[in-house]
Amino acid sequence: MTVFRPCIDLHEGRVKQIVGGSLRDSGTAPETNFVAEQSAGYFAGLYRDDGLPGGHVIRLGQGNDDAAQEALAAWPGGLQLGGGINADNAEYWLEQGAAKVIVTSWLFEADELSMERVEALSHRVGPDRLVVDLSCRQGERGWWVAMDRWQTVTRTPVDAETLASLAEYCSEFLVHAADVEGRQAGIDEALVALLGESSPLPCTYAGGGRAIEDLKTVESLSGGSVDLTFGSALDLFGGSGVRYADCVDWNRQQSP
Repeated sequence: MTVFRPCIDLHEGRVKQIVGGSLRDSGTAPETNFVAEQSAGYFAGLYRDDGLPGGHVIRLGQGNDDAAQEALAAWPGGLQLGGGINADNAEYWLEQGAAKVIVTSWLFEADELSMERVEALSHRVGPDRLVVDLSCRQGERGWWVAMDRWQTVTRTPVDAETLASLAEYCSEFLVHAADVEGRQAGIDEALVALLGESSPLPCTYAGGGRAIEDLKTVESLSGGSVDLTFGSALDLFGGSGVRYADCVDWNRQQSP
């Protein structure tokens, strides 16, 4: 059954909603939809109190460690942590309270997925505590994993073969549709359907969500095997399309 998964996106130490793909290493300011007055710990505490486990905290660039630690301290074992995760720091972030670590870029050498790195990190932290992020952009022949904060499109497709090859080394997949992330222009229904049909593991999709009805759509397209994250459309982050309270109610109704 499809549930709502919350998020805390961190940029320059603050909780923000940023348009996917607008982050650049050049120093150019990203296109930002929302900057929260509240701290990361506030949102983590809110998700904890409302019983929304499995949300992701993503560090978008440098300067976010303190905010990430604050969020994890507010709900130890309740949130997943991604952004800059590698073999050297994964165990540290688990010790700080992350339920799981989320990794993308470190798994690649140049623009090729390294199964050697996947296996090494999985062995180090355990597959049950590892989430592989396959956030992607659409190309002429499907979707391709995008790394380095979605700036670099790799040669790794998001397809049944890739999902199957990674499944024994992790416990979940996280997939942002970078082309629609932050734009509230509608979810990528074809990508959601692909994930529902092909993913052998639980999967969370993010990107383009703009109405509470999107939860029903994702459930229908994926057979209930894909969860959904709302960002910029959520009233919690200054949006007008989705009420956070409705997301909480949806999850409670989905509980057995």
